[in-house]
Amino acid sequence: MECHKSPNPLLIANTSSSYQSPYLNSPNLMPQPRWNLLLAPQKRSWFRSALQLRGSVVPYVLPRALLCGLFGELIAILHARDLAVSIPALSGLIPNIVLGLLLVFRTNTAYERFWEGRKLWGTLTNTTRNLARQIWVNVAEKNSQDRAQKISILRLLVAFAVSTKLHLRKQSFEDLMLLDLLPKDYYFKLQNTNTPPLEIAFWISSYLQKQRRRNRLTAYQLDTMQKMISTMVDVLGGCERILRTPIPLAYVIHLKQLLLLYCLTLPFQLVADLQWATGPIVALITFTLLGIEEIGIEIENPFGTDANDLPLDAMCLNMLRDVEDLISLGSAWAIDSKPLAETQVQPKDAYAAE
Repeated sequence: MECHKSPNPLLIANTSSSYQSPYLNSPNLMPQPRWNLLLAPQKRSWFRSALQLRGSVVPYVLPRALLCGLFGELIAILHARDLAVSIPALSGLIPNIVLGLLLVFRTNTAYERFWEGRKLWGTLTNTTRNLARQIWVNVAEKNSQDRAQKISILRLLVAFAVSTKLHLRKQSFEDLMLLDLLPKDYYFKLQNTNTPPLEIAFWISSYLQKQRRRNRLTAYQLDTMQKMISTMVDVLGGCERILRTPIPLAYVIHLKQLLLLYCLTLPFQLVADLQWATGPIVALITFTLLGIEEIGIEIENPFGTDANDLPLDAMCLNMLRDVEDLISLGSAWAIDSKPLAETQVQPKDAYAAE
């Protein structure tokens, strides 16, 4: 009875070294990052940035600020009709320094989460580059099938980053970029897993273990690469920690209550001095305070798709470009299998030639 060997799923995908992902040449297929500082920092006009609405907190804060301003104008009308609405003693109800410290702590805490997320993705980018280089250089090739498997594994590294991005954003894994990077069998397996990045890490580890059993890797090389995969999984865990550990609810509620109380008592403190200007001044102060709080809300989850979130799409595209460059570099250079020592002229031969 003749036994037919099933094809290796790693060879089903595009594995030619000359293959180029459509994402590298077709920007319409890849969501364009809203924050391009990672790819090409550009100088912008100060006034243009100051008046920009996209990415600012103005659309969220302005309605509430205007509402407080209208309330301040109502207090000014009552004061103009000689009603006793001026209560300067309320200025000591919520000390300005206490409210300021609370807002600063809120914003700093949110930025720490944002910066921690950026460092984790920087680690993922560097680890992906290093592991891709190690696999491409160290895993020995005996035939074209070995080379095709290496190319597939290198693209699995990028697929790990893309799946991590989708996992953090709670987006569907029916993604065009994943479909382009993964063999079809693997792509459909991911749809039924709870944590797809871990599944991809398992596939990469299994490939490396197989290469060790085939004597294509040394024990030291295998250990080094497995540690890199562990680092990638650690990055996934660190991002999940940020995502699933929100700012304590009691702190968020108390800060909002203090802000609301401060903004509503502000007109009673200012109306005696400002008269009809109470409304605009209250709206301006309210806009400032609520804007600082809203900035903290905007950046506390850095893995979303808003303008103020990390440019994860751009980072994944950078990793894909790096991997494709590495593959094309390997195919462009003719590497002599002859040991370097045999190709060098020995010093005694050089003297003898003279």
